[in-house]
Amino acid sequence: MQDIKIAIIGLGYVGLPLARLFATKFPVVGFDINDERIAELRSGKDSTLEVEDELLQAVLKENVDKKGNGLYCSSQIEDIEDCNYYIVTVPTPVDRNNRPDLTPLYKSSETVAKVLKVDDIVIYESTVYPGVTEEECIPVLEKISGLKFNKDFYAGYSPERINPGDKKHTVEKILKVTAGSTPEIGKKVDALYNTVIAAGTHLAPTIKVAEAAKVIENSQRDINIAFVNELAKIFNLMDIDTHDVLEAAGTKWNFLPFKPGLVGGHCIGVDPYYLAQRAQEFGYHPEIILAGRRLNDSMGQYVASEIIKLMVKHDIRIKGAKVLILGVTFKENCPDVRNTRAVDVIEQLKDFGTEITVFDPWANPAEVQHEYNLETTTELPIQKFDTIVLTVAHKEFLDIDLESLLLPNGVLYDVKGILKDKVDGRL
Repeated sequence: MQDIKIAIIGLGYVGLPLARLFATKFPVVGFDINDERIAELRSGKDSTLEVEDELLQAVLKENVDKKGNGLYCSSQIEDIEDCNYYIVTVPTPVDRNNRPDLTPLYKSSETVAKVLKVDDIVIYESTVYPGVTEEECIPVLEKISGLKFNKDFYAGYSPERINPGDKKHTVEKILKVTAGSTPEIGKKVDALYNTVIAAGTHLAPTIKVAEAAKVIENSQRDINIAFVNELAKIFNLMDIDTHDVLEAAGTKWNFLPFKPGLVGGHCIGVDPYYLAQRAQEFGYHPEIILAGRRLNDSMGQYVASEIIKLMVKHDIRIKGAKVLILGVTFKENCPDVRNTRAVDVIEQLKDFGTEITVFDPWANPAEVQHEYNLETTTELPIQKFDTIVLTVAHKEFLDIDLESLLLPNGVLYDVKGILKDKVDGRL
């Protein structure tokens, strides 16, 4: 493990925690094309809140030429020229038609290829369908570098398992799956991660096995959540509280504790489409995977319709009704707004002519405006509302006297089921 210098390509929710961790053991260059992000990190701040400022500042170094371990952040390609391990941690989104968008992977592979040298190892962490690393990324590396795969340079795959906002299951505490393009490289990749992953590693036999393992992790969760979302629809028709049912069923030792809700984010709401796309390329139409996706993608519309019904029952005039939305991030206690499905509820309620105010103390208003053309506030509005909808279970919302914000005959709807005995309706 001598003379290792690592480049982390992409310093977002996945790349930064990994870069910070590796920097405790090796010289690391964190590379990102976003100059504002680089400036922020160099100042010792992380707006994603994935790495505490104190931990980040402890590994930062000002000059990449300095000897010793530490993290240098840069947007200049020349700063990663002398690295010998390149770890790609860019996002893998879907387009508006839910088809995999590999553009970030192609672009990052092009960047690495420009500095790739003999004996270098390129490791991908981005979630993909089986085959992407060797069939999509490697050709880009070969074409631009002029080097031959598995002769001049090598590849690995170690799927990210970051859970944004989770301060208990941090990167070093989550067992890491690893793989290499040859058995020998697999051992090298595995050994590299074992230097920093306290939870240990699992060396998969091939890159495709590791890719498949990652993509089914979130597909499985998506299907399970779709099941309880369907239960919520059924039990609502029967006037049965779904959360009470799940609590009772959960007393059995092997019952899986999933809850209904809006399924967004960069993983669960996206990864199943990657697997489905690949399956269809092999002539198989995945029924359960896509059925789960359709059901979960429909939940925003369903929640909005339930809210409208509740308002009608309380004789609230829909058009012009003032509605407060609590939360716009994709999950609780986290600033990540990628692929948030809270916006589905908001857009549906807007279509009914309601006047929406969105309050989220975690979300960056500028980012929400850029991504969704939606105005939000980080300060609790001082006014009364006809309806309040809790869409995200931020801890701050538990301390608000929500009833004091409601107009007479106003209603409170709890999507997350955390305001038991205080609500007029919940999922």
